[in-house]
Amino acid sequence: MHGVEALMALVGGTAAPAQRDKPAPALKLNFLSHGTLESRDLAFSRRFYEEFLGLEVVQTSPISLLIRLGGPNTIAVVYSKNVGEMNLLNHNGLDVRSQEEVDEVHRIVCAQAEQWRLKKISKPHLQHGTYSFFFWDGDDNCWEILTNPEGGYSWLFELGDQQGKGHLDRSFKRQGVNT
Repeated sequence: MHGVEALMALVGGTAAPAQRDKPAPALKLNFLSHGTLESRDLAFSRRFYEEFLGLEVVQTSPISLLIRLGGPNTIAVVYSKNVGEMNLLNHNGLDVRSQEEVDEVHRIVCAQAEQWRLKKISKPHLQHGTYSFFFWDGDDNCWEILTNPEGGYSWLFELGDQQGKGHLDRSFKRQGVNT
């Protein structure tokens, strides 16, 4: 089982109904502000984030960085002696507008893989409703380069809950993807 089929098996094979009553949340929260990545070498990681990925970076302590790109959400990067490889399903997505841009980024990732300690670079292809590829960085964090309109996946909220395979369906129509 590969791709969509494997993901569908994990989530039970169907999407939630299009319309449903939502209970009031137990917690009254304001903002999903950040996630966390691990780093074996903060100085190298900072160079990778700034010089290769083009992210904004600030050092928040002797053992941590904060990164972001294109909006207010951030990711904390924390030094760890025991960094493990990130699972593919826990990847971080970086958006471009078109399939041609994905292909160009893939070319650059492959060309500079040794310099930036990149590995497990997949080939771009249509998957989960987008055109994308994955790679792992020198800290074993997984990254996906994908086609997405401005605002990332936020446009899916406007569509609401999906039926069947939803955005995992290869025929799902979206901006930046030519099928």
